[in-house]
Amino acid sequence: MSAYSKETIRELVDGTLPWPQTRRIMSAYKDDDRFAKYISVLQDRVGWKDPILLPVGDRLFICDSADGRVTRCECGHSFGDYRRNWKLNAVISVRNTQESLREIYPNSDLPDPEWMEIREFFCPQCAHLHEVEAAAPGYPIVHDFQPDLEGFYRDWLGTPLKETA
Repeated sequence: MSAYSKETIRELVDGTLPWPQTRRIMSAYKDDDRFAKYISVLQDRVGWKDPILLPVGDRLFICDSADGRVTRCECGHSFGDYRRNWKLNAVISVRNTQESLREIYPNSDLPDPEWMEIREFFCPQCAHLHEVEAAAPGYPIVHDFQPDLEGFYRDWLGTPLKETA
């Protein structure tokens, strides 16, 4: 098993690695320090110093901050405690009319707005679209997952998670 450099992991994350090498990395056993390199690549991209503990999405992270463990956008906006649904602190755009749905369904495959709405969750600071949900009108906003950070670090990574800053 070969260990991949941080630069290779950066290229993998950027999507600039040639496909044969990407396929080889995806198929091979993972290096013991792969997650640490991945987190380091992500940390290099943000303009804040709070340590990233776990990526939640492309530009959304759980990080350790002076306010505890929070869900934070790449731009630095904090959505609050990671155990709460970050989407409730996002700017939410709801497409629930034929006109608003037609903007993303321009052909005849338009859903019935009485049966389905599209919810878009944006960062209030940088306006990045973090998530989209399709749901029945009135259905609660989905809390995607609440990770067991301590268990992940202890049982999967083999290292204890440090206490909050």
